Amino acid sequence: MKIIIAVFAFFMAGAAMAQPKAAPAAGGLTEDQKTLYFLGQAVSSKIKQFGFTAGEAKYIEQGFRESLAGEKSKADETYSAKLNAYLAKKQEALAARQKEAARPFLDKMAKEKGAEKLPSGVIYIPVKEGAGASPKVTDMVKVHYHGTFPDGKVFDSSVERGTPAEFPLSGVIPCWTEGVQKIKVGGKARLICPSKTAYGDQGAGGAIPGGATLVFEVELLEILKDKPMAMTGTEPENKDESKAGEPAPKKTGPDTAAKIGAGKYICPMGCPGGVSDKPGKCPKCGMNMTEKK
Repeated sequence: MKIIIAVFAFFMAGAAMAQPKAAPAAGGLTEDQKTLYFLGQAVSSKIKQFGFTAGEAKYIEQGFRESLAGEKSKADETYSAKLNAYLAKKQEALAARQKEAARPFLDKMAKEKGAEKLPSGVIYIPVKEGAGASPKVTDMVKVHYHGTFPDGKVFDSSVERGTPAEFPLSGVIPCWTEGVQKIKVGGKARLICPSKTAYGDQGAGGAIPGGATLVFEVELLEILKDKPMAMTGTEPENKDESKAGEPAPKKTGPDTAAKIGAGKYICPMGCPGGVSDKPGKCPKCGMNMTEKK
């Protein structure tokens, strides 16, 4: 189903590129048309990370259009495995470009005043010293954070939402697990996270591309001694979806970070819950899961 929706997104995009003069102005759309337009934007964001060219989108559009028309398929089910390999190849190339582009930024940050480069490659820069204790990996913590890409673009922020996040330090991306343990309660620090300590080559859905270096400014508000540590990789009880970049599997955010940190195999489409310790099919979209790099 997710593949079909993704193809629909590119069908819309391809149609818009092919007939720009015929496309109605945004202000002239009916409410139903705006709803469908929003659907196109929403589903395309799920596969935007693959960077499909206009030439590739043409064939995605063709498959979608012919399937709707009931025409005989030009590709059988064996192409599901080939699609996985194709997407993995594109993801690998895109991630390599992201990592190469981040090198100058990482070098610069490592030279900032007070910066400490940890063994993992994480760069820790204190912003404000705290006066309390530092958490252990087994602790639950309450934090405020502001997450950006190296260019300053915000992808997620509890500060902007006005709601602190709570999560187990063992259930988030490695950069957080390592970096937050160095902050004392009341303190604040910048964590520069190379991709291998963040979301790796697979990224996080359409919000964070594979290979992306991330920057978090984190303020440690409290160590939650009175709360049991949540199990890593479980679905949030309220089932609400939030921003994919949030590092905690709590009601203040999705479970993406915890799941990526917990499983060896992931869905190439970035489906929530598409993570497992064993090879197999994604329970959401049915695609074969690929091994994390």
